[in-house]
Amino acid sequence: MFKCFLNKSVTTTTATATTLHSSVLGLFRFRNNSFTTSTYRFSAPTLTQTFCLHSETQVNCPSQSERDLVRKMKYVVVTGGVVSGLGKGVTASSIGVVLKACGLRVTSIKIDPYLNTDAGTMSPFEHGEVFVLDDGGEVDLDLGNYERFLDLTLTKDNNITTGKIFQSVIEKERRGHYLGKTVQVVPHITDAIKDWIESVAVIPVDGKEGAADVCVIELGGTVGDIESMPFIEALRQLSFLVGQDNFCLIHVSLIPVLGVVGEQKTKPTQHSVRELRALGLTPHLLACRSAQPLLENTKAKLSQFCHVPAANILNIHDVPNIWHVPLLLRSQNAHDAILKQLDLLSIATPPNLQDWTQMAESYDNLTKSVRIAMVGKYVGLTDSYLSVIKALLHACIACSLKPSIDWIAASDLEDDSAISTPEAHAAAWETLRGAACVLVPGGFGDRGVRGMILAAKYARENHIPYLGICLGMQISVIEFARSVVGREKANSTEFESQTSDPVVIFMPEGSRTHMGSTMRLGSRKTLLQTPDCITARLYGNAEYIDERHRHRYEVNPDVIDVLEENGLKFVGKDVTGKRMEILELPNHPFYVGVQFHPEFKSRPRRPSALFLGLILAAAGQLEAYLNSHQNGRVAQSVG
Repeated sequence: MFKCFLNKSVTTTTATATTLHSSVLGLFRFRNNSFTTSTYRFSAPTLTQTFCLHSETQVNCPSQSERDLVRKMKYVVVTGGVVSGLGKGVTASSIGVVLKACGLRVTSIKIDPYLNTDAGTMSPFEHGEVFVLDDGGEVDLDLGNYERFLDLTLTKDNNITTGKIFQSVIEKERRGHYLGKTVQVVPHITDAIKDWIESVAVIPVDGKEGAADVCVIELGGTVGDIESMPFIEALRQLSFLVGQDNFCLIHVSLIPVLGVVGEQKTKPTQHSVRELRALGLTPHLLACRSAQPLLENTKAKLSQFCHVPAANILNIHDVPNIWHVPLLLRSQNAHDAILKQLDLLSIATPPNLQDWTQMAESYDNLTKSVRIAMVGKYVGLTDSYLSVIKALLHACIACSLKPSIDWIAASDLEDDSAISTPEAHAAAWETLRGAACVLVPGGFGDRGVRGMILAAKYARENHIPYLGICLGMQISVIEFARSVVGREKANSTEFESQTSDPVVIFMPEGSRTHMGSTMRLGSRKTLLQTPDCITARLYGNAEYIDERHRHRYEVNPDVIDVLEENGLKFVGKDVTGKRMEILELPNHPFYVGVQFHPEFKSRPRRPSALFLGLILAAAGQLEAYLNSHQNGRVAQSVG
């Protein structure tokens, strides 16, 4: 037990605070030159009580009952083995859902072992979409799962990468922080990881004050990867530091079935657990991924050779939709095993997942569908548009419809493909003409741009509901300038740097030398210019909206007047009034382009207003919905 004593010889400065921080790490914290616990907050310059490991004297210490209120953070760590892509993110999110349903407050952290400082410069083909947070963080797509499943608003620090950790340690070394010591992976990198985890875990992300009860940490990659080793060691040290009652490790592994034999094989999981144990971590639960439910003899073998109780072996087999995963965990009493390990049984309640169950089952029971043409550049990997897919799903369920997404590679619509790949060209156009609505999502570069322009033109001329997001909005401006205004050479400087008619330009404040974190990022305010436009009505007649951005090009302010004179209306602008945020085409069922990314804030029970508008228009229900929802908020169910 730490003893509180009066130390008159100690200079109470920031340096003192830093020293004390190191001494009582894991019990109390110093942040922003202040001494902080979940119950007390004192200013460091006026603090005369310090903590000492050896003193037997106590002065003004909190009472025992007050100390009981200071509860340590509980950590649930999710690791993966055998192969990547097993669904650790969905598993971690689902664990959070079940714990939240037990009345606990939950936060989450994603660890990505790559050297990039963030996901902002990574190719969608290689890593899936870049998810953008309110604070402008460009992070791994799994943080999108956390936000959607747990209804959280995370920060960029909730995504830890090797690049961030190494950068912070090197910066400290350059400042002389380590006082001449040799900087090494252990202890300096591992200490930085632990400090980062402990600092971020106490940041409230659910709109309430104070730290959460449980922090769910997902370690990316698979156990045994060389780049994951510092994080494995840091987590081993963390488990020892916080104590067994505050640390629960769940290992996600694969149970394959060989086609010839037809037997569920446990050997890959055995080897994976053995590797994990050799690194100093012992799993408390196994989450086994399989196509079919685990057989009892498979569970028995896993329990025997992995040293995990059979009751703690969870089976996450294939389900109709991922919303069933939390229900699957609850049915196997995963919450009881986790709560018991974390000593939380006394404060937790039985999980209440009634609303979640209704949501999962309602989707399974839907029979009608709506065809959506998704015209993009990265259609070869659907994870490139994961948040867009989820936003469409949320909107469709609100309309009692199933989304039927027709993926169209934008380049297949271009005239050149009619010569080089005539079958793909014909199929792309047939798919586009059969869709009830068209969506052109964000992207970078000039590949496929001509096909996107043709898709926007088709939707405009044939009165097909259209939603253009970021690049999709810029595409609609270029198409309108060329086809309606008659400016045949209209283009974006992104696609043609020396274009003679730039209707889309590079933002003045952008950097042309650095790509990482130099875009216009994060939540920004958009002022709606007229209350009778479709967008304003969908957002509940709001005067302004806050949505997340990620772009470095914008509509040229010099061409706004001529575009509006010809019928294109810019109904949303930024706070300066110079940056165009939302466009609409009057006398069209639904033709909307937005510079921001509304998909990032869509939630299962709170669909994005614009995605809902697109689906309503595709189903012929938009006008009836707008007339019956004049009070504003987007309904949970429309159909």
